[in-house]
Amino acid sequence: MSFLALTQLMTALNDIHANLLELAQQKKQILIKNQVDQLLEILKKENRLIKQVTDLEQQRVGVIGDFMIEKGYKPNPRVTISDLTKIIFNIEEKKSLIDSQKQLLSTIRRLREVNAVNQQLIEQSLAFIDYSLDLIVGPPEDEVTYHKSKSQGYGTKWQGLFDTRA
Repeated sequence: MSFLALTQLMTALNDIHANLLELAQQKKQILIKNQVDQLLEILKKENRLIKQVTDLEQQRVGVIGDFMIEKGYKPNPRVTISDLTKIIFNIEEKKSLIDSQKQLLSTIRRLREVNAVNQQLIEQSLAFIDYSLDLIVGPPEDEVTYHKSKSQGYGTKWQGLFDTRA
């Protein structure tokens, strides 16, 4: 019974990660189009899915503990799926578990790749915003206190569109 519960949990985890992958791909397009309102909605959905992943992970630890007790081993919360495959001797169960693990790992790998691209898009957006602010306000000066300005006539430095010292 606990092996069936474990495979169902693995399938549920994969489904949720697949949903996260779909949201990450949507987020990529939203970041490219600069649609902040839709980005906030996706972040809310992601937070709900991440909470579900956390809950399923806790259930997985419990199911693995039950499975180990069933097989005559002492339960350990640090046991991984790879560790379980070493103590399962039924070939069909072992294959099923390994396939579930590979599928989940593949989904997580693709999710990481899309998230890395999204992170780069966000960093580029922030760099562009920083550059735009530097054009408007001027680059930050080294000294923030008031000091006597050096009037050089023709050689004055342009401070941007707005004079921040006003």
